[in-house]
Amino acid sequence: MVNIKLALMTGLLFSPWATVEVGMEDRVEVFRGDTAQIACMFTSSEGIGALTIEWFYVSFRPANQNTYIQTCVIDSVERGTQFTGRISVNGTGSTGELVLTITDVLLEDEVEFICQINSLTEGDGEGHTQLRVFETPELPSIERVHTGISIGSCEVKNGYPKPNITWYRDNTPLYNVSVLHLVTMESSGLYSVRSDLNLKVMKSDKDASFYCEVSYFVPGGTRMTETNRINITVHYTSTVVSMWVESPKGEIKEGDMVELQCQGDGNPKPVFTFRHNDIELDPDTTTLVLENVTRSDSGLYECVTMNFDTYEEITGNTSLFVNYLDDAVVIPEGTAVLSEGEEMTATCNALSSLTTQTTWFKVLLVDEQDHVLTLKDAGFDTAGTYVCVVKAPEIEGMETTGTLRVFVQGEAEHRHTPHLLSQKTTEDGVHSVVSVKVTSDINAFCNASNDYGTDAVAFSIKASGGVIVAVIIICILLLAILGSVLYFLYKKGKICGRSGKQDLTKEKSNKDNIVVEMKSDNTEEAVLLGVNGDKKPSNDQVDFCYLPPI
Repeated sequence: MVNIKLALMTGLLFSPWATVEVGMEDRVEVFRGDTAQIACMFTSSEGIGALTIEWFYVSFRPANQNTYIQTCVIDSVERGTQFTGRISVNGTGSTGELVLTITDVLLEDEVEFICQINSLTEGDGEGHTQLRVFETPELPSIERVHTGISIGSCEVKNGYPKPNITWYRDNTPLYNVSVLHLVTMESSGLYSVRSDLNLKVMKSDKDASFYCEVSYFVPGGTRMTETNRINITVHYTSTVVSMWVESPKGEIKEGDMVELQCQGDGNPKPVFTFRHNDIELDPDTTTLVLENVTRSDSGLYECVTMNFDTYEEITGNTSLFVNYLDDAVVIPEGTAVLSEGEEMTATCNALSSLTTQTTWFKVLLVDEQDHVLTLKDAGFDTAGTYVCVVKAPEIEGMETTGTLRVFVQGEAEHRHTPHLLSQKTTEDGVHSVVSVKVTSDINAFCNASNDYGTDAVAFSIKASGGVIVAVIIICILLLAILGSVLYFLYKKGKICGRSGKQDLTKEKSNKDNIVVEMKSDNTEEAVLLGVNGDKKPSNDQVDFCYLPPI
């Protein structure tokens, strides 16, 4: 172990043909807090007893220049230096190698060390080593700046030696830009660096990403780390404005709600003024909503914004067309009266912006698919209500309707009912149900007969405004009375074929009536229900007939 002390030996004679050679590393690098080892290797023909070994350090800090550490064969350590208590020397010198060890290295330990070998006969030799101390900085941070032309700020703290900051735009380093670096030495002796990027942004920068790269030194080299990437806010005026119909898609018809949209390529989003046929509208938004549009809303729509660089108007426009379909017009209007055998032509039209199709209906059946309805050789079946439907096939739900009522006049005629729904024999008589299609006022008759006689009931049925009004005249069947008379004659023997032992004990109902029920629906049909007298053989019958208007 070589002791350390302050010493200086002079007045010795040196051999002119012998020298002391000393070898040391140029630099030794360690992290702060680690242990540094500085080696000093020398060669001399003198023995260890003829050598004096001195260690010096020269601080880079002006306050500590020319402070020495000296060692020789007598162990001693200079007191009161920054290394006191943390420094030692390994080796005796007999091997030609000494190692100066410094523990818990501090930032201020970054000095130049000198190992000087003094020989009694060979003169002096010395070597130099610089001790470099490093501290890894904290991770860097980046933030947007929205003042002036500064767009961002990067900061890295507590590094040693001073870290370096480089700005990047989309992976390309920014060298020819204005960057303001602010370096701060903390009380610990570590460095913090802040870098502000000043850049006159352009519209092309709106999608660019910016970040910082921090490079710092470590023992044996350098390392780098990057910040997160940021996008900057670039304000620029619009140069192009577009306008379109957002909804509905496709053709527009009266009554629709229409939404018009505007968009400009500026940032922030521009404020628009809307115009319709050069008339300014109220909304100052990017959306114009038109409720329950009519054909008067058709025309040219514009959205206008201002280019504040040139103070010129930037305009986008679109054309809007509202399709329409007016109410159907039927000629003749309302009602038409025809004589039997007469011919008539009716038309149904509706003014529309689109091609239309017209269909005529009568009692839910299609009679004609044309705007012209032709009725030839009018008969009583011709009478009724005709409905025309006018559609614009290009737009779903765009249709209108018209109505024509036709009356036919002619001589009365007798017809049996064509639609017998049901007829059955019951214990008290015959139950008959028929259906009559009523298109005009008629008189109808129900006839009932059996082996003992006949009876009839008449109906006066009126068709008014689509609602059938039936005035029913009920005739009480005389079949019961007729049956009683025949039974009396039979008892008195006035009827041939009577047998004394024969008797009719079956009781007769007190009253036999014809009951009529009228029903009406959209097809303008009346249903008549009849109930007749006793249950009789199959020759009992019920006839129904009606007469056309008189």
